Amino acid sequence: MALAHNLGFPRTGCDRAMRARHWQVQKEAGIELLPVGDFAWYAPEQPHALIDADPQAILGWEALHAEVQDATALGHAVKPVVTGPLSYLWFGQAEDAQLDRLELLDRLLPLYDQMLNRLAGQGVEWVQIDEPILTLELPQAWKNAYERVYNILQRAPLKKLIATYGGALDGNLGLAVNLPVDGLHVDLVQAAEQYQTVLDRLPAYKVLSLGVVDAEDAAPGEQQQHLQLLFDAHERLGDRLWVATACASLRSPVEQAVHKCQEVTRLAKAVNQAAERAVRVSA
Repeated sequence: MALAHNLGFPRTGCDRAMRARHWQVQKEAGIELLPVGDFAWYAPEQPHALIDADPQAILGWEALHAEVQDATALGHAVKPVVTGPLSYLWFGQAEDAQLDRLELLDRLLPLYDQMLNRLAGQGVEWVQIDEPILTLELPQAWKNAYERVYNILQRAPLKKLIATYGGALDGNLGLAVNLPVDGLHVDLVQAAEQYQTVLDRLPAYKVLSLGVVDAEDAAPGEQQQHLQLLFDAHERLGDRLWVATACASLRSPVEQAVHKCQEVTRLAKAVNQAAERAVRVSA
């Protein structure tokens, strides 16, 4: 069955009661795997704290773990959202302008590994790792770093969904589909043309999350057009198909974000109903 999920919801800061309400409205909209940690976390494309400062002080992750605890206590199935280490380094500010940012990986990776293992200890099955720089033209050294980074992070005993958005994977497509993780999210709003190539090259064990709903456009999407693509994807992927917004709704009005969750749910439900009818007919 195709799974309905969401990449992120509008920010609430430190308001725990509002976070709880936002989780509930997403669940009521039909989202099966709720993004957690997206409320307080920085947007990866925006500058944040100095990346060459003490990483333990920057990436303490305590707020993330607290939100996971709160959401699971409320009975929600959660998908923590974190910015991937390479996108974090790419977009972050550095006090030393001459710094080779990749040199900081050895300081960051133990913290990411610790965080992922702690999430696994909290009962988390899936984590969403945002790596939007995979849609950019990257230097070869950064491409090489991706395989190293995720060969290390894949050891943590939980499933990892790499989320890309804001454009096509283009020259990074082969890299992205072959990273040692359990799933890949692609943006089909900004880059619908990549669908067939991604589908053809995705390893047979991986989940493919298709971002077909435009989270940033208040207007309803073209459901019939999306359904034809999703029917095709489900025929190939079966339960490995996830349906989602193309990107997070961090800066959208809450009402719009809820409507987009409902769009995702309607699409996933239609795909699943069609698949059930096909099974009954074949029987």
